[in-house]
Amino acid sequence: MRLTASADPALWIPVTDSFGWKGRRHRKAALRMLLGQANLAAGAEARPGSRFGAWLMSQAAPIAMRKADGRVLAWTWKADPELVVALATTQELTPQVRMARANMPIEYDDTETFATPLGVGEKLVMAIPPSPDSPPFATYTWDTGTHLVTLNVICSDRERFGTLLPALDDLARSIRISDDLTSGEAGDVLRLPPA
Repeated sequence: MRLTASADPALWIPVTDSFGWKGRRHRKAALRMLLGQANLAAGAEARPGSRFGAWLMSQAAPIAMRKADGRVLAWTWKADPELVVALATTQELTPQVRMARANMPIEYDDTETFATPLGVGEKLVMAIPPSPDSPPFATYTWDTGTHLVTLNVICSDRERFGTLLPALDDLARSIRISDDLTSGEAGDVLRLPPA
């Protein structure tokens, strides 16, 4: 199953297709932010991720995403790439994935219903995570029956996180499943939106 999205180009820079020089600065900034948040989560002092580590990962990220072949989409906030990183993924709903979702901490039960063209999903906003070292985040999930589609968003600034929620909702609503239709098949296929 492949994903596609029509993220607003005035707000988001796609990292997924930024191979080589294209989007390199935004890709590195996003990775530095994620490395910095990982330092905090590991109990290290608050500092940005290393420039070399971010550069090295920014060189490998497009190759890994290209190998993912549409199962991973990523964006950064255009105005401030180190502010927000959004990552959409799809994975097969195996019994192990279902069990892992059922065993999530109690904080993850505080979801709200979120309807999109993918169907009715769940939205979890953690503006103030339980751990003071954790960054604010939002998670959008959709169960298609065979796959789990997830949009994870991490923000580096707790104070600005709330102002970004409308844009995050719009990004989540733009995510679609890209069907592989062979030529000749598209004429006889009728696509209906979810009920």
